[in-house]
Amino acid sequence: MTLIKSISGIRGTIGGSTGDTLNPLDIVKFTTAYAQFIRRSGKGSSNKIVVGRDARISGEMVKNVVCGTLMGVGYDVINIGLATTPTTELAVRMSEADGGIIITASHNPRQWNALKLLNNEGEFLTAADGAVVLDMAEKEQFEYADVDHLGHYIEDYSFDARHVENVLQLKLVDVEAVKAAKFKVCVDTINSVGGIILPRLFEKLGVEYTILNEDANGDFAHNPEPLEKNLQGIMDEMKTGKYDLGIVVDPDVDRLAFICENGKMFGEEYTLVSVADYVLSEMSNEKGNEPLATVSNLSSTRALRDVTQKYGGCYAAAAVGEVNVTTKMKEVNAVIGGEGNGGVIYPESHYGRDALVGIALFLTSLAKKGCKVSELRATFPDYQIAKNRIDLTPETDVDAILVKVKEMFAADPTAQVNDIDGVKIDFPDKWVHLRKSNTEPIIRVYSEANTMEEADAIGKKLMQVVYDMQ
Repeated sequence: MTLIKSISGIRGTIGGSTGDTLNPLDIVKFTTAYAQFIRRSGKGSSNKIVVGRDARISGEMVKNVVCGTLMGVGYDVINIGLATTPTTELAVRMSEADGGIIITASHNPRQWNALKLLNNEGEFLTAADGAVVLDMAEKEQFEYADVDHLGHYIEDYSFDARHVENVLQLKLVDVEAVKAAKFKVCVDTINSVGGIILPRLFEKLGVEYTILNEDANGDFAHNPEPLEKNLQGIMDEMKTGKYDLGIVVDPDVDRLAFICENGKMFGEEYTLVSVADYVLSEMSNEKGNEPLATVSNLSSTRALRDVTQKYGGCYAAAAVGEVNVTTKMKEVNAVIGGEGNGGVIYPESHYGRDALVGIALFLTSLAKKGCKVSELRATFPDYQIAKNRIDLTPETDVDAILVKVKEMFAADPTAQVNDIDGVKIDFPDKWVHLRKSNTEPIIRVYSEANTMEEADAIGKKLMQVVYDMQ
């Protein structure tokens, strides 16, 4: 069974039995439940829902089912075509729609797809709202529109250009400084929608670019998660010395990783750290500011906390999941936040992870500093993070595992235990976080220390607990 219903949407592999995978019948059920939830919420009056999708092979099929279902419920559909997740989020706001559906399984392999559900602000549904949608889907007490009240279908492909313009107008994006730097970049867009929109951004910024895996055909050239083990192609290309920066995005362009001019990884955990450092440095120079706040999730590097404190700011941690991070950001009025997986959330643009925003801010910072990417990386605290995973079996009792882990460290005076999202054990010089994934049938075990050996050792210690209980 691959169908996963979580705070990150409804996702599964394509094909197979109903109730077990993402298939046409289940797509209709969840789309109908979402549409009826949006209508009953009363938070919109346009009767419009935006639909965008990444380039996955199954995307056309899923899009047709989703759009037809929305029209059957009585909603007008604005199909924005092949579009990034942040583009679709902005399109909801720009078109004053009642909500939106993004058809993408983000970093999951090609056989997966998903429905990411947005409210009228272009933001992901909260956990509570998502639970209501799932309950409505389970009950299947659906009612569809009669022939005189069916929705209409509209295609509007203007939002890529409007998204790029939104980025260029951000106060801390200095277009002229980036143009003057005459950057040369190499970009891996994994055969998805990044290959469509990123050239528009680079042309506006005066950046010379080479795109690898540019065709948006959904036949991913490698595992689409932007981790070092999957990126040997662009890393080798960077070693030719022809480029100032390497850029990698995932299929829906909400995650972002950089590669230094020498072909070494900048570190996806340091995407947010570097952009936050630039934002904090610029905003802390403004007189009369309250302490600036930043947010990341519990599985993200401590380096953001360190950088925030360097500028006299306040750092807060949230449970994993974009909506959890944005909720905490609003609570503390954070100027920037995101996730250590390469997700940058900059509220001046919108409350959503946005690789285009991250790229523009990073290039501006690099242009103003006048240094190499590797030199910029060397200015940040150097932590090492190990990212491990354990595949779940039907017999795995995740709750019992979490209880066992908490018991292991309950008597340790140096350990701070946080159980708002799985279990995180925080020590003075390292941490380890074990939690069930929102997007895959796995347990994630992330750990961080001053060396990779220390990080991996404490991660493997918790992994053994899981293996012993399976």
